[in-house]
Amino acid sequence: MASDKFSAVWVSHSSIGDFLKCPRAYYLKNVYKSPETGHKMSIMSPPLALGQSVHEVIEGLSVLPTETRFQESLIAKFDKSWQKVSGKRGGFSNPEQEQRYKQRGEEMLRRVMAHPGPLKNLAVKIKMDLPHFWLSESDEIILCGKIDWLEYFPDEDTVHIIDFKTGKNDEDSDSLQLPIYHLLVSNCQKRKATRASYWYIGRSDDLTAQTLPNLEEAKQKLLKIAKDIKLARKLNIFKCPQQTGCFACKPFEAVLKGEAEFVGLNDYGQDLFILKQSDNDTGNESEVL
Repeated sequence: MASDKFSAVWVSHSSIGDFLKCPRAYYLKNVYKSPETGHKMSIMSPPLALGQSVHEVIEGLSVLPTETRFQESLIAKFDKSWQKVSGKRGGFSNPEQEQRYKQRGEEMLRRVMAHPGPLKNLAVKIKMDLPHFWLSESDEIILCGKIDWLEYFPDEDTVHIIDFKTGKNDEDSDSLQLPIYHLLVSNCQKRKATRASYWYIGRSDDLTAQTLPNLEEAKQKLLKIAKDIKLARKLNIFKCPQQTGCFACKPFEAVLKGEAEFVGLNDYGQDLFILKQSDNDTGNESEVL
């Protein structure tokens, strides 16, 4: 009997990160649905709005022929993308705050236009709306995720995994992002990945090379965490490691308490909220995208 993708547990870099930080946060973000709307919830913040808009502009270049990618100004494209997150929908508390973030995005895209690097080369696009594969068919676990950019090396018929970073902080050395991306690339398309890099486009013209993780080690590590997630879902046990709540689950608890403002639905049909007390931009600048 064929495995059922709809009954499987789907895990991603984002959801795994949620679970490792706080199982309660994982539940509220990935499992819980509002009894009133039947929708999951999402919380928007200025750093997330910035990253979302910049990523949308850059990733959209990969489907264009190399010679036409920069015919239209990326700033013009950014202006169109920014309309989706302008005002409260981006979590901005005032126009001045929004303008600061928008200017940062424009600076990043001007850097990309001046130093396109791999973006002017051939690229591979995985032919799946959401790349995914069976991490373990017997355990009914699927790993999914979107990769920012795959540069193509025609002489080698290989690819280069590139992830764009819009936050101010470096990715943690123990991050599971590259192990997940390496597995997705290896299982969702035919070309071998031979390189991996981060591009901190807020401060660097060049890519920062990374070591490609071992595929088997990555699979076993992720499968162990995914099994823990599946067990928690089966038992319906999602406890915060701190009795009074932690930084990861408190924002979602605030939504449940009515301490957040509903601003509409996002592109995934989730109820979108902003935290009422977020009147500054000094919070976490390393949103996972």
